[in-house]
Amino acid sequence: MKSATKKALAAAGVALGSAALASLSAYLTTKYMLRMAIDREEPKLMKKAGELMNGSKPESEFQRKFKSAMEKLQAKENEVVEITAHDGERLVAHWIPQENAKRVIIAAHGWRSAWYRDFSMVSDAWEENGCSVLYIEQRGQNNSGGEYMGFGLTERYDCVDWVNWVIGRCGDSLPIYLCGVSMGATTVLMATGLKLPPNVHGVIADCGFTSPHAIWKHVANNRMHMLFGLRGAIADAMMKKKIQGGSANYSTVDALKTNRIPVIFIHGEADDFVPVWMTYENYEACRAPKKLLIVPGAGHGMSYYVDREGYENAVKEFWRECDGRVPEAEREEALSLE
Repeated sequence: MKSATKKALAAAGVALGSAALASLSAYLTTKYMLRMAIDREEPKLMKKAGELMNGSKPESEFQRKFKSAMEKLQAKENEVVEITAHDGERLVAHWIPQENAKRVIIAAHGWRSAWYRDFSMVSDAWEENGCSVLYIEQRGQNNSGGEYMGFGLTERYDCVDWVNWVIGRCGDSLPIYLCGVSMGATTVLMATGLKLPPNVHGVIADCGFTSPHAIWKHVANNRMHMLFGLRGAIADAMMKKKIQGGSANYSTVDALKTNRIPVIFIHGEADDFVPVWMTYENYEACRAPKKLLIVPGAGHGMSYYVDREGYENAVKEFWRECDGRVPEAEREEALSLE
């Protein structure tokens, strides 16, 4: 065999070996990252990785107020509610009703978070404005059942179950609002693509992402400085085995293109975890009446803290416009009778 041929074969062998090692590395890192993303049980290195991913920047004044608000909401008297979801999973929520309530909020917390954490600061404002609140615990987290989180893909169906519970408890005369922060916002936005009862009058979506695939790609590329192409395909295949749905199979954009329920989109302009362009994309896709509140200087989930007055005014205006809303289907029926 000629020397040149031997060298070419050797080079090809090295290239193939390197490609195999790169593929193995991509597989192993993706497997770990997916466990970190959707498995109920946190990997051992979760804390360090979580700090890298969420990009939060503690502020002493904020941390003090935040801790106080969390403790206050967690200690508040509430009814622990349990239901069996559409797929047989056990789901848990916390019900805090108001006398002579004007509306009901179903609140969905974010990724690896808790009901008393994500809504701690805004909860007093809700109560002051006559809102009974059902704080749900998303599946795969805390006290609800499920081995995996679905980043909205599975949780969207749970919203329908919780709406039905509220109607069973309160009747169908009170307007219901779906509210979520981060992954919770994605959950409630995806739910708008489903058939919801007519007394769901609106959605409040704070810093939601567009799809699991989109947020994972953003985090991998911009926070973990990893190429996502091969890893994205691997993650999608793994996710299909775990929750029977791929990371790019459905998105908030898909849901909002058919949505007919009013939405107020809220996002901090300085959010470096879920980029603000995702809310702009959601807003553009929404075919229902919509409002947009972008808060300058606010990081991830920080809009209420940074601009409490602006946030409350925008949401109260949204309620004024939507509390008495005639659902689209009823409006069309009334027009057909004229």
